[in-house]
Amino acid sequence: MAEHPPTGNLLTVSAPSGAGKTSLVRALIERRKNLSVSVSHTTRPMRPGEVDGVNYHFISKEAFLAARESGEFFEWAEVFGHFYGTAKAQVAQLRAAGNDVILEIDWQGARQVKAVCPESCCIFVLPPSISDLESRLTKRGQDDPDTIKRRMDEAQSEMAHWSDADYLVLNDDFDRALAELTTITDSLRLTLDYQSKNLTTILRALTDH
Repeated sequence: MAEHPPTGNLLTVSAPSGAGKTSLVRALIERRKNLSVSVSHTTRPMRPGEVDGVNYHFISKEAFLAARESGEFFEWAEVFGHFYGTAKAQVAQLRAAGNDVILEIDWQGARQVKAVCPESCCIFVLPPSISDLESRLTKRGQDDPDTIKRRMDEAQSEMAHWSDADYLVLNDDFDRALAELTTITDSLRLTLDYQSKNLTTILRALTDH
C-alpha cells in the first residue's frame, strides 16, 4: 500500500428538498467509515432537533458575508433567502487525511465545485414523482402550506438541472437507492488515478526490472 493515503475523493450530492438526500447520505456514512460529510455553514434558523456543528454551522448573515468576502468558502449559494457555504479548510483537511468527502449541496453549489474541482463526482437524487415529493414535504411537518408550495416550485426548477450530474439515483426504494450510492462511492476508489496512488509501492515492485 502507499506510504501515505492518497487524497480522498470529493463528491457532491444534490436533490430537491424532500427527496431523501440527507437520510441516504447519513445511512451511507454509517456503511463506509472512509466517508465524511462536510458540515456546511448557513444563515437559516436552526430547526427542531438540529445541533450546531453537526447538522450545520449556524452563523449570522454578517459573519457569513464576511467569510465569503475573505474567500473562506469552497462554494456558496443563496436558497430561500438564506445563505449556505462549504469551508475550504474543512474539505482540504478531510481529503488530505485520505477521507472521501461528501458535500450535501444544491445544484448551484455542485456546479461551482465542478468548476473548481473537475474531478469531483456529482450525484443527483431524484424522487419517484412530483406527488410523492409533495407528500414527503407535507408529512415531515416542518413547513407551512405556503412554504411547501414555494419548495415545490423550487424543486421543479432544481430538477431541471439533472443533466449536470455524473450519476442519477432514483429514490423510489430507500434500500436500493442506498445500494446504488454505495456502489458509486466504492467505484471511485477503484479508478486508475486513485489506485495508481494507493498502490504505488506494489506497482513499483511489480513493474520494475
